[in-house]
Amino acid sequence: MKKIGLLFVVVLMALVFASCGGGLPEACEADPLGCAVVEQGETVKIGMAGPMLGDYAMFGQDISQGAMIAINEFNEAGGLEGFEFALVAEDTGGAPEQGAAVASKFVTDDTMVAIAGHIFSGETEAAMPIYEDAGFPMMSPSATNPPLTTLGSSVFNRLAFTDAVQAKFAAEMLFNDLGMTKLALVHDGGAYGQGLAEEVQKNFEALGGEVVAFEAITVGEADYSATLASVAAKDPEAVYFGGYSAEGIIMMNQWVQSGLEGVLFFGCDGTYGVEFTQKTGANSIGALAASLVPPDSAEKTAFDVIYQSTFGLQAGELSAFTWSAYDTAWTLIEAAKSVAFVDGDTLYIPRSQMVAAVRTTNYNGLTGAVVCDAFGECNASGPTFYEVVSDGAGGAVWVPYTK
Repeated sequence: MKKIGLLFVVVLMALVFASCGGGLPEACEADPLGCAVVEQGETVKIGMAGPMLGDYAMFGQDISQGAMIAINEFNEAGGLEGFEFALVAEDTGGAPEQGAAVASKFVTDDTMVAIAGHIFSGETEAAMPIYEDAGFPMMSPSATNPPLTTLGSSVFNRLAFTDAVQAKFAAEMLFNDLGMTKLALVHDGGAYGQGLAEEVQKNFEALGGEVVAFEAITVGEADYSATLASVAAKDPEAVYFGGYSAEGIIMMNQWVQSGLEGVLFFGCDGTYGVEFTQKTGANSIGALAASLVPPDSAEKTAFDVIYQSTFGLQAGELSAFTWSAYDTAWTLIEAAKSVAFVDGDTLYIPRSQMVAAVRTTNYNGLTGAVVCDAFGECNASGPTFYEVVSDGAGGAVWVPYTK
């Protein structure tokens, strides 16, 4: 029995020394959160969590595909000190409890360096404390709920502009760029639409503008002419609508007969899209809306070609977050490059340094300048505004608005 016990101790000690590899480098020992450790033959992992299956799977599919293009480009260029990156996407269904479960799984992986997500706001909030404790930086391409960056998290950052940012930019464009002083607001009564309208009202009035009407509509109705006529009677120069394209389309097609001819329709990212122009045609010419879709550039065109050839879909076909997903992955890669080091055959990424590198990022991507403030808001360029113009064949198309 004594010989067996001694043999057990010897084997156990051998395993301990093997797993320690003789101890971690000084930089990892000094880091209060330790290091991501990637042995030769392993990949550096970036996690992504969101709805990959079910009703909202198009978001997870699109965002993971946009991020994969960035990772593939980096690997094809040689990777990081010979180490390649990999995207690990896990399904949450968009649910908070599943988001927390996936986060708990991710933080047990020593080769996981950062999280490109989460995708939905509720699951993001549920996962944040777990990543905070483990020191895993997050960069969400799509979680837009404004309070997320007010929770005091050192690890959470986002690239998508928030509803509050969208509203601020919209109010400034209406008042400063378009010279509008009398604004009516219409919303769909939902948290998104009404919240946007309230934020636009606050910002517009702070600039010195006058809000002459604030009206709600009922989602799903086929006739909003009575509400529009009531708004028209207040003689606004523009109407801001907070809501989605289904209701925006109905309003736009009833615009003139409701007495709003010559009054600007100003929508949000919920009204922007091909469906709006297809179903309104010439009725919507002159309308404006905000969007996450970046304006065309040589870089965006090249990305769009790669996306379509790789996945058989147009960029932006599944969601508006295709390009922000690409920029999110590149931002995390650049942060890892800035703090990683190789010791022997092993790559180390100090976690505290990685958290700081993401928060202080300065990256120029497809979506514009990615520069994070002290709270993790990283969309320095804000939304792109689009205008509906004639397509020359009786229809209408969105184009970037120019002064």
